[in-house]
Amino acid sequence: MTKTQTTQSFQLGRFLLEQRSIIALLVLIAIVSMINPDFFSMDNILNILRQTSVNAIIAVGMTFVILIAGIDLSVGSVLALTGAIAASMVGMEMSIFLVIPLTLLIGTLLGGVSGVIVAKGKVQAFIATLVTMTLLRGITMVYTDGRPISTGFSNTADAFAYLGTGYLFGIPLPIWIMVFVFAIAWYILKHTRMGRYIYALGGNESATQLSGINVNKVKIFVFAVSGFLSALAGLIVTARLSSAQPTAGVSYELDAIAAVVVGGTSLMGGKGRVMGTLIGALIIGFLNNALNLLDISSYYQMIAKALVILVAVLADNYLGSKRA
Repeated sequence: MTKTQTTQSFQLGRFLLEQRSIIALLVLIAIVSMINPDFFSMDNILNILRQTSVNAIIAVGMTFVILIAGIDLSVGSVLALTGAIAASMVGMEMSIFLVIPLTLLIGTLLGGVSGVIVAKGKVQAFIATLVTMTLLRGITMVYTDGRPISTGFSNTADAFAYLGTGYLFGIPLPIWIMVFVFAIAWYILKHTRMGRYIYALGGNESATQLSGINVNKVKIFVFAVSGFLSALAGLIVTARLSSAQPTAGVSYELDAIAAVVVGGTSLMGGKGRVMGTLIGALIIGFLNNALNLLDISSYYQMIAKALVILVAVLADNYLGSKRA
């Protein structure tokens, strides 16, 4: 093999690794659609997208955090607490035009608290969000007394339920919300100064700080975004079930991290795309649905998901070593 051929083979291999998430998604869809023709039906595709929407929305916030080399373990707890508060307000027949913005504001503030602990308290993101995860889960249990909170049977409850169960132009509303969230996140990261700061901070915090950028402000911002989107996911889950479960959101942080990592965002920060996160969330969603259609036990689904994450991390480490 000539030197040119060797170089071309190397470049092809690297390209395939960099596009691994898209390739994995296409291969997964192709294989399962051949095994089970029902997989590729429009109803099933819409069902997958609706089920994926919650994890995908949370994963967008997680992408912001991981891009600065952080982690947010509190997203599931924020989802549970904001969902419980929203259900209470709807049960009191407050207008949804108050319920929705108030819930999102609470989620933003909760995420901002984690950001302040990380930025001002100089606490590692893993420890800081582990604390807020446990704290907020405890507050949720106290607030709900460990029991579900129903949204009731009022006109307000019906209007609120539309957020999780409604359709717009024949497509479930949560899918539209997911698309909108990804579009805004893409714009922020690609075309705004804050987006450039986020990538810079994840690439080299010391250099970013020396360049005059307020790194604490960036850190608080990304955690506030994560809290905001966790609250949005909490609204969708609560609206879909017409009740808030005190255990809602358990392990959601793991699914969100999985979507981000499988989508190609580096856990070391500074590298990744929000559209990669969408593909990662779709891979997780399609994989779960495929295993369900094939009547495979949920225990094996956990194993399959773990293997997918492992392969994604190993590929990221391999690419990172090649760049170095």
